[in-house]
Amino acid sequence: MSDVADKIAYFQAITGVEDTDLCTEILAAHGWDLELAISTFTSSNSSENHHSATDYTSEPTTSTNLQPAETGIVTGGTAGQPPGLAWKIITLPFSIISGSLGLISGALGFGVWAAGGVLSYSLRMIGLNSGRNGESTSPLVSVSASASEAMNFVNIFERDFGSIRPNFIAEGFMDALQRSRHEFKLLFVYLHSPEHPDTPMFCERTLCNEALVAFINENFVSWGGSIRASEGFKMSNSLKASRFPFCAVVMAATNQRIALLQQVEGPKSPEELLTALQRVLEESAPVLFSARLEAEERRTNIRLREEQDAAYRAALEADQARERQRKEEQERQEREAAEAERKRKEEEEARERAAREATEREAALAKMREEKLLSLGPEPEKGPDVTQVLVRFPTGERKERRFHCTTTIQSLYDYVDSLGCLEVERYSLVSNFPRTVYGSEKLALSLKDAGLHPQASLFVELNS
Repeated sequence: MSDVADKIAYFQAITGVEDTDLCTEILAAHGWDLELAISTFTSSNSSENHHSATDYTSEPTTSTNLQPAETGIVTGGTAGQPPGLAWKIITLPFSIISGSLGLISGALGFGVWAAGGVLSYSLRMIGLNSGRNGESTSPLVSVSASASEAMNFVNIFERDFGSIRPNFIAEGFMDALQRSRHEFKLLFVYLHSPEHPDTPMFCERTLCNEALVAFINENFVSWGGSIRASEGFKMSNSLKASRFPFCAVVMAATNQRIALLQQVEGPKSPEELLTALQRVLEESAPVLFSARLEAEERRTNIRLREEQDAAYRAALEADQARERQRKEEQERQEREAAEAERKRKEEEEARERAAREATEREAALAKMREEKLLSLGPEPEKGPDVTQVLVRFPTGERKERRFHCTTTIQSLYDYVDSLGCLEVERYSLVSNFPRTVYGSEKLALSLKDAGLHPQASLFVELNS
């Protein structure tokens, strides 16, 4: 409701006052506060003296149908002469009814306006609302201000006058001008004056005429703008529009300038506007034809150069591909030779390392067997304190030795290790009858305590 004309239109529709000047005075006196002005007017409607010392009458209204403010059409009349006392007495019942209806309609109208304002603000917060009278809020998709104005104009024009219309480009003027230049067409420009009394009739009967629309859409690129919007106002100044409705035909010139070929001002019939457009189209046909030929010649030259460049690039790429393939093959062979040499050296080093480790392991085992053999001491002679021990290996081999009965089970394991008959390190000494495993928990027991004295028969059991 920030627009002055919108507030005047709503005030007229709600109060029934048709005098635009009077409505302007009332709203101005209340600081353009619509709610305060309506409230003051409806509460003092039955009083003869207004605080501004202006006498006025309001005709009885029977409807509160509000006209959409987006049309921008505000009709106003002139105030009549102050009525006499007799007429006021006669019309008093009507004034009371009018005041009551005005109060009701004012409340309803203001409620709708307030609700609309809240909804509009909420939608603006999430970027889903477009402004009224050509004003736009921030859309979800970022567009330029001129494009936004053009889209709003197209939407409002189609809403007010239908879908049979020139195909106005929803872009800024300069973008539309460049589009016409690229399509080798003239640019048809329509400047829309919402408040002008001839605008509705011209749009409905002339600009939306089917034959005229078909001719414009086929031969022109069309752009329209409201003079109440920023770019439309600038174009009205640039084209020096003095009368409305205003139409013009322009084309792009050099140095970012435009050439004005034809302008049609004031209300015209479809036939008159069609004749003017046909004439300017015929006069400009040689220029457009020449421009199209030059563009086609440029495109042909560019295409030939591109084809030549493409052939040269293809030949060059083929040579480069062959050279690259040769280098890749050479590098592959070198890599394979280097890889084979590397593997040969690795295998040779592995064999040497394995042999060295085996030698070291054998030496370590030999040293370990020698140390364990020395730890056993000399074999004792037969006697009552001497235990005869027989050890059988998984290979069937048997070994026999005498030990003092006080010797520990660990000494038996040292004896087996010193023989070098096993290739594994994990094994257990086991007796058959009864089966007893002399594992790690019994290593500290003496042969006598373990029940192996005076003689014992053990076999080696390999651990998994």
